[in-house]
Amino acid sequence: MTAQRMLTGDRPTGKLHLGHYVGSIANRVKLHQRYESFFIIADLHMLTTKNTRDDIARATQNARDMVLDSLAAGIDPDTATFYLQSAIQEVGDLNTLFQNLVTVPRLERVPSLKDMARDAGKDEMPYGLLGYPVLQAADILCVKAHVVPVGKDNAAHVEVTRELARRFNHLYGEVFPVPELVSAETPTLVGTDGRAKMSKSLGNVIALSDEPADVRRKVMGMYTDPNRVRADVPGTVEGNPVFQYHDVFNPNRAEVADLKSRYREGRVGDVEVKEKLATALNAFLDPVRERRARYEADRGLVDELIVEGTERTRRVVRQTVFDARKAMGLTGVYTQLRRKAERSRKPAVTTA
Repeated sequence: MTAQRMLTGDRPTGKLHLGHYVGSIANRVKLHQRYESFFIIADLHMLTTKNTRDDIARATQNARDMVLDSLAAGIDPDTATFYLQSAIQEVGDLNTLFQNLVTVPRLERVPSLKDMARDAGKDEMPYGLLGYPVLQAADILCVKAHVVPVGKDNAAHVEVTRELARRFNHLYGEVFPVPELVSAETPTLVGTDGRAKMSKSLGNVIALSDEPADVRRKVMGMYTDPNRVRADVPGTVEGNPVFQYHDVFNPNRAEVADLKSRYREGRVGDVEVKEKLATALNAFLDPVRERRARYEADRGLVDELIVEGTERTRRVVRQTVFDARKAMGLTGVYTQLRRKAERSRKPAVTTA
């Protein structure tokens, strides 16, 4: 029996950060050796919000950084297939086949699309952004993925994928598995500004590759309880970004409990709370940095992984597109036309 497959990935818009880690990377690390795992570098999805020549020019290095960050986080290069989305044109064929199986009102109900347009400074939604979930369905189903570990923002997208798989199978026969969404234990991580989720476009991130001094600087500047003007004023723990990070990244539960108790009672200052958070974060990131440096020193490794993975994925996708076209009857249409044309071109047999 063929191993079940996992599909996940990111847009090459910059280095990966702690928000990516809690949203999906932690699950990827746990799951990637249980499944045949494909990691998409989604540069076509990047074009929905970042499509200048400069954006595209930066995608090459961003792709390398994404793979390095993934390896640094714990993905085994020997059991993972990284591939560049735009290099596999057949994904566009599958996207075309899916477009007529979903309605505009259904796509307009996907909540994250308006947020993405707003964050990108778009006054109106581009056609490509509205169709983002359909192309994402093509990404997932082109490798016939069974599981998709994603963050909270993409959960509604995966539901569109599930609907499209079911609809296609109902109309044309069983071709695609209906993929399962694997949710994160921590769906989202608020940014260091405390106002929105951690996002590269908002500049409120702590990158997986940040140096210890940068992590400390960002932590010391984090938003906290705005009503707390002195250390002896009782503070609010609930909803406080600094304590949210402690809950996720500080394994010393006794220390976290003590900090929360003293914070509520006005017996600890923000500086101490942040200092201990910076220490916990750097302890978490130290092995990530070490792995990244080791893989980065292996010159050519990342480029080889992407190229070899893309070639392998292309073979898988070509078979999937053939299976889909055959199920729909599209391969038979041209075959019948060609055969009739060939018969009509044969010279007539004359008798003496």
